Amino acid sequence: MNHMINNEGQGMPEQEIEVKSSAPKAVYIHIPFCTNKCFYCDFNSYVLKDQPVMDYLRALDHEIELTVSQTPPGEIRSIFVGGGTPTVLNPQEMEFFLASVRKHFPNFTTDIEFSMEANPGTTDLEKLKVMREGGVNRVSFGVQAFQNELLSGIGRIHNTDDVYRSIENAHKAGLHNLSIDLMFGLPNQTVEMLDYSVQKALELGLPHYSIYSLKVEENTLFHTLYQKNQLPLPDEEAELKMYLLLMERMKEAGYKQYEISNFAKPGYESRHNITYWRNEDYYGFGAGAHGYVGRQRHINIKGVNPYVEAANTRLPRLDQFTVPREEAMEDFMMVGLRMLDGIRDADFEAQFAVKLEDMFGSHLRKMVESGLLERHEDEGGYRLSEKGILFGNEVFAEFIDTLTEPK
Repeated sequence: MNHMINNEGQGMPEQEIEVKSSAPKAVYIHIPFCTNKCFYCDFNSYVLKDQPVMDYLRALDHEIELTVSQTPPGEIRSIFVGGGTPTVLNPQEMEFFLASVRKHFPNFTTDIEFSMEANPGTTDLEKLKVMREGGVNRVSFGVQAFQNELLSGIGRIHNTDDVYRSIENAHKAGLHNLSIDLMFGLPNQTVEMLDYSVQKALELGLPHYSIYSLKVEENTLFHTLYQKNQLPLPDEEAELKMYLLLMERMKEAGYKQYEISNFAKPGYESRHNITYWRNEDYYGFGAGAHGYVGRQRHINIKGVNPYVEAANTRLPRLDQFTVPREEAMEDFMMVGLRMLDGIRDADFEAQFAVKLEDMFGSHLRKMVESGLLERHEDEGGYRLSEKGILFGNEVFAEFIDTLTEPK
């Protein structure tokens, strides 16, 4: 899937569009280190041992400095620190890193969402206090399952005791806006096992949960095993039962499914992820990070040492390019329809100065007739139907290369 796209202003001169787009309100920062590589992970991450962590953090500081001098930020509404596992930083490294972020982005909104991903096996009270004091106010724990045998089977280093200890320490540190990730469709996982994990997760009473299916990606141990027919995955029927179960359980517990894989109490939806799904501008810093600012998409150099070397003297770009308008329209459809509130005619017209129906009318009608999309007249737009939620990939595929494929 293509990634993030631009917000253009309807009827605005080109210069005004550029000014509007050049002040992002969202920041993504990548910390590529982790204690070990999970068997399913294809993210840009490297085992921590013998890595030049402080050199990396200083290079990251310089990349941010160069970027904000060229493209000053707006009032920052969300910061998301991902990885890797950002919480492998020791307290001193964490303090340096967060001070760097605050130095370059002093204009926080009063209600900023400042999220950091965490592994339950890499957090203690001291580190969580440093995070809180450094501005972090939301933590997303990668729990994945509540059965230790499943965790070891996917290469996670933590156990369920670590989960409870981490949540307790987060509360002690004053961090209460917490989320956990769960996975389904894992090797040897049954519907009953997922039911147990969802139950244990709900007993924690957290404001947000992300629950997503395993995808076997290339360049992972799981892909190697899959190619050898040695990965005992649940079949499609079991995986569908898992998804139906988790949606039912989350709804019964009072959580709104606001995106295909995300559930929240009212007001606790992930503001940063919604930035992506609405195709709004965001900075992307760190090794292998993606960013989108002012119709320009970029990806940074991936390797730690090459990134450090580059970022000490210049912007560490691996690639940068302008997103064509037609591709941006396709992305608007594919990413926006992930949210259960769907897309609005007015938002499309505001970005592209053309009507949604004029660009995608026949495709939208096809999806409505097949029962995968439904029209919501009150707000003037489209959203996934109950059936469409289960077959979202079919909907998204409908808009791939619709406007950009060669004639």
